[in-house]
Amino acid sequence: MKLHVKKGVDQLLFGMKQKDVEALYGEPDRTYEDDEDNIIYLYNDKKLALTFYEDEDFKLGYMSVSHAGASVNGISVIGKNWDDVEPQLKESGIKAFDNEAVDTLEHYFNEDNWVIFVVEFNEIVKVELGAIINDDDEFEWQFNG
Repeated sequence: MKLHVKKGVDQLLFGMKQKDVEALYGEPDRTYEDDEDNIIYLYNDKKLALTFYEDEDFKLGYMSVSHAGASVNGISVIGKNWDDVEPQLKESGIKAFDNEAVDTLEHYFNEDNWVIFVVEFNEIVKVELGAIINDDDEFEWQFNG
């Protein structure tokens, strides 16, 4: 499962609608709404959560991946030691990280690529990707369907 910063995951692109995602992956295992009325699709076998933003006409704007086969810039990440992966990410162009600790989790956020590495006990357990917001405060959608 390839995570493409600024673009999406595998064939999924930021800006897709629910019907576009379902055409690729079928019906989700579960759906729910968050407190902001966004719709979230869960795909259990892919360990993938997809968020469709209500205020953006339900376009796909956020993806969370916990799949063991996930890679970023060709670097395998899930289940790997953060201290081993961070230098590889920096070499691949994802350089600066802000760090926030919440209970047992640490979040390493790179704003330029809108990617968060969620780390627990120094092991990467999840990667979250968001659609890029440009200097005009508008989303840079990757899908033109």
